[in-house]
Amino acid sequence: MFLQLLATGFLPLSLVLISFFLIKTTSSSKTIKKPSTPIAPTTLPKSYPLVGQIFSILANSHRRIQWFSDLLQISPSATITIHRFFGQRSVVTSNPAVVQHMLKSHFHIYQKGDTFRRTIIDFLGNGIFNSDGENWKFQRQVASHEFNTKSLRNFVENVVDTELSDRLVPILSIASAQNQVLDFQDILQRFAFDNICKIAFGFDPIYLSPSLSQSKFVQAFEDAVKISGDRLATPIPLIWKIKKVLNVGAEKRIRMAISEIHEFAREIIREKKHELREKASLDSVDLLSRFLNSGHSDEVFVTDIIVSFILAGRDTTSAALTWFFWLISKNPRVQSEILKEITENSEATVYDEVKHMVYTHAALCESMRLYPPVPVDAKEAVSDDVLPEGTVVEKGMRVSYHVYAMGRSEQLWGPDWAEFKPERWLEKIAETDKEAAKWNFMGRDPYTYTVFQAGPRICLGKDMAFLQMKRVVAGVLTRFKVVPVPANGEEPEFVAYLTAKMKGGFPVRIEKRDERLQTQLVEKVARFHYP
Repeated sequence: MFLQLLATGFLPLSLVLISFFLIKTTSSSKTIKKPSTPIAPTTLPKSYPLVGQIFSILANSHRRIQWFSDLLQISPSATITIHRFFGQRSVVTSNPAVVQHMLKSHFHIYQKGDTFRRTIIDFLGNGIFNSDGENWKFQRQVASHEFNTKSLRNFVENVVDTELSDRLVPILSIASAQNQVLDFQDILQRFAFDNICKIAFGFDPIYLSPSLSQSKFVQAFEDAVKISGDRLATPIPLIWKIKKVLNVGAEKRIRMAISEIHEFAREIIREKKHELREKASLDSVDLLSRFLNSGHSDEVFVTDIIVSFILAGRDTTSAALTWFFWLISKNPRVQSEILKEITENSEATVYDEVKHMVYTHAALCESMRLYPPVPVDAKEAVSDDVLPEGTVVEKGMRVSYHVYAMGRSEQLWGPDWAEFKPERWLEKIAETDKEAAKWNFMGRDPYTYTVFQAGPRICLGKDMAFLQMKRVVAGVLTRFKVVPVPANGEEPEFVAYLTAKMKGGFPVRIEKRDERLQTQLVEKVARFHYP
């Protein structure tokens, strides 16, 4: 019965629409030569009866993030309404007033929503990133308490430094000595994966190893992230739903991937429960132990937490660092300023990284402005509403704030928005009789700079992420130069699933710094200590 309805209903309509789209595209290509660099639109796409703006959406599916960003730049209100099949509408915004409305003042209206949850529930379950209401509040309270403990902060520092000195630096040294080309995005993902597994679960997967061997679990995780992202981005959700019912194509792969992921997570939970029973008198500082010790031992519940933390801890920091190292390779002046900052703080024995690695902090913020690890975040309205700039939102509509577009808005960042310029985050404090001139960090409000979300759902791991990234930056830059291959300055392609990636990886060569300078810098970095 289902297949009969499918054959007599949806498929004929799909064939008509696709044929029309292909004819339209082919006829256009005969008269207009496709430019090597896409031309930014000057008007919003035309909407047709029944199918809305589906033709424009499909035509730009290969550059979806950039296309929506371009549309938002030409919208006077920095908010657009997208028309989809059968009168369905969604809203996309890069307006800080609308973002504040969504994430703070009307937080109770804009939730993850049923559409988002149903789309990725088989991957993230009811974990903190896929839940609303009391379930979300409970997970948030427990996680918030743990993230604010000094013991966890010290544990994170030790884990990151050990992974850096025992694994990352030796691998980069070997690559330098042998003149190897490394995929630095892959290296940073491996580094972040080991870190988050040790921090969150007290488990060391040893994924960053000299052999750079593959892992069934990590490949399964990659597949689940990509296919889940494709589900959310598709203009015709019915297609993936049909594939899921028939268990074919990408939906067959994601089913197998999720099975692998959940089995991996359950094994970790069982081993951790056994470890806690055997060592009941010992304090365990990893997050999984804290959840289990607080009485939350349901396997499904804790599995959802594990998968959510891996997604947050592995993909976001590695994405941020990948683009950061590419940007500083193009901007040697910035790289020199970071190294200068490290040497100038060489006498400090105790310091807070936000206070003393100010320029590095600004450079990381600037990198994430241009290349945010999570470029778009969507909410669903649970009741009717009107946005500050006048857009009417009906119950059930999806409203997204576009982090990527906000970071590239001339209205928000000025005419030099395209420049990688850490100084836009800084002010110079004048020299006095007692101390030399120094930088002071000037943050932006979280509704303009939405990289870490804002309001009640603001990222709990923000400080942890900066701690990890700064240690990696200091540990790598004091020893090596990271040189992109090819070093022609062309911009890699920014792609996004649930999180951002550099399409095709980030091939680099590793060059050792001058031995005397390297020794001097490493000794100075070794004196740094987190309180």
